[in-house]
Amino acid sequence: MSSAYRSLADQPFLPVIVGGHVGAYSIARAFHEAYQVRSVIVTNVPGWVTAHSAILEVVLCDRPLDPEALAATLRSPQIGAVPVPKLVVATSDTLVDTLGELGDRVGDDIVIPYVGAGPRELATRKHTFAQVAAAAGVSQPDTHVLDLSQPGFLDAADISPFPAIIKPTAPGAWADVDFEGKSKVHTVTSPQELTDLVGRIHASGYRDRLILQDRIPGDDTGMRILTCYCDQQSRVRFASYGRTLIEEHAPGLLGVPAGILTGQNSEIVDQAARLLKELNWVGDANFDLKLDPRDGVEKFFELNPRLGRSNYYVTGAGINPVTYYVDDWLNAALPDGEDRVESTDRTVYSVVPKRTLKWALAPHPELWSEVRQVIKDGGMRNPLHYKAERDPRRWAKVLAAGVSYDRKFRTYYDPQAAAQDLG
Repeated sequence: MSSAYRSLADQPFLPVIVGGHVGAYSIARAFHEAYQVRSVIVTNVPGWVTAHSAILEVVLCDRPLDPEALAATLRSPQIGAVPVPKLVVATSDTLVDTLGELGDRVGDDIVIPYVGAGPRELATRKHTFAQVAAAAGVSQPDTHVLDLSQPGFLDAADISPFPAIIKPTAPGAWADVDFEGKSKVHTVTSPQELTDLVGRIHASGYRDRLILQDRIPGDDTGMRILTCYCDQQSRVRFASYGRTLIEEHAPGLLGVPAGILTGQNSEIVDQAARLLKELNWVGDANFDLKLDPRDGVEKFFELNPRLGRSNYYVTGAGINPVTYYVDDWLNAALPDGEDRVESTDRTVYSVVPKRTLKWALAPHPELWSEVRQVIKDGGMRNPLHYKAERDPRRWAKVLAAGVSYDRKFRTYYDPQAAAQDLG
């Protein structure tokens, strides 16, 4: 399949995707599948994932997280001079925030399909997410907030279950401090460990809030993912649910799903819909959940205000999420009514080879048997394996990436050890 349009100016609209990883390529592929349009990828570091592609062009921006720099790139001849509406989407939470700050720095032909700053901050700050989830009656791990700007911030140590997870709520403030053993997420197994860790964090100068949260046992296969789209009346219009098979474990990518078995869970979607209504949400919402083996309840961890890095699990299972952007924000053509669409297709999203999935799922033979059958039935979905791509240099990189992924997982992950995580 090739583009139906000779140039970007011939297209009915121009997708502009800020970010350059596999999630950005997946969104570009979704636009191409639905409309045969090419996208522009805006990134500061071009990589092989977006190189030699027939479905996109790359435009460099030195500082995409800076509103002035990003606005200048969006006004540049490669983008701003294209005489069609531009639909601009982001591939990270911080980039969504940057898009929200553009304001009148860009023209009226720029459409940014995201919720306002108020609901977005409530949803993405971990302590306020916990408060909104509780108000909406959404299941979540036992959670306490430690406010390091206040005296008595360790009082929650007496009531928290252990082991527990410690997470910062202010990424910017967290990035500005340093202390021995600093990590993105910490695990503590006793009040004494908690006291020692929080003391070191406080001594480093961090004065914002920390989340103290019950650590749910289990390996990657306990994780769940849910993506929803809310229209401009905060009604959920589609939902796509999946079970994680394996997550990334390399430094910098920890926790990103690399394999997902899609399915359906209407009860979880009902919970998400209540939470999104509570937030007056608009646009995409990507949830992380985990099945708690102690009580059999799937519990919400967080909400990301965008399509996730593994977003092709949605498209590959039969719901193309970018069509909701276009219908809602460009064409004003989203069907009336409140009926939501839930994906029911059984597919396997994977950026890793089949052999890697088999290795990772060795402790779960029944799950591997199910996954193997879905793959045998033609249900494997790798976002990078797109027939519209013709350049042999690109396919050489894609094939080499499969080998690299397999080697990387065997370096950073031990599925047998992970399966023994009982708390």
